[in-house]
Amino acid sequence: MISEKQIIHISKFLSLVLRHQPETIGIQLDQNGWTDVDDLIEKANNYGIKFDRETLIHIVATNAKKRFAFNDTFDKIRASQGHSIEIELGYTNHKPPEILFHGTAEKFVKSILDTGLEKRNRQHVHLSSDLETAIKVGQRHGKPFVFEVFAKQMYNDNFQFYISDNSVWLTDNVPTKYLKQNDK
Repeated sequence: MISEKQIIHISKFLSLVLRHQPETIGIQLDQNGWTDVDDLIEKANNYGIKFDRETLIHIVATNAKKRFAFNDTFDKIRASQGHSIEIELGYTNHKPPEILFHGTAEKFVKSILDTGLEKRNRQHVHLSSDLETAIKVGQRHGKPFVFEVFAKQMYNDNFQFYISDNSVWLTDNVPTKYLKQNDK
């Protein structure tokens, strides 16, 4: 069986090629971000990242953040969100809960208070429906800091919200007037 360390290595590699740089191994993503599973496995193995279909299924099924998804016939795979390349994930506008959360590092708070939350090189701003997830996201970049986002108010003001396959809330930007510094 494959080790946990190898699973993490392969998962990070999949994030790279399915979200940001498919050209690294010469795969093509269609307009919705899907690529052929057999082609992905073959080209990853040729690149030196060794795994098989069984390992790929295991990674998709056990990834705590549900970063990847198969189509209904399991012959195509894509990243659920977080792309820095232009694709259309086919999400429809959804009414969000009243409050969503955005986790970041304390070092980014001043910039966010100046400009709001911006998607920058990604397709969307990522928001979570629970505080715990936002804290975990913020910890990846330093001491965590969480903003509350007045999502329902934004929605009522004609901002669009989407929810990814792995339950991450997505929007194009969050102006500062919809942000509150979380005291928790």
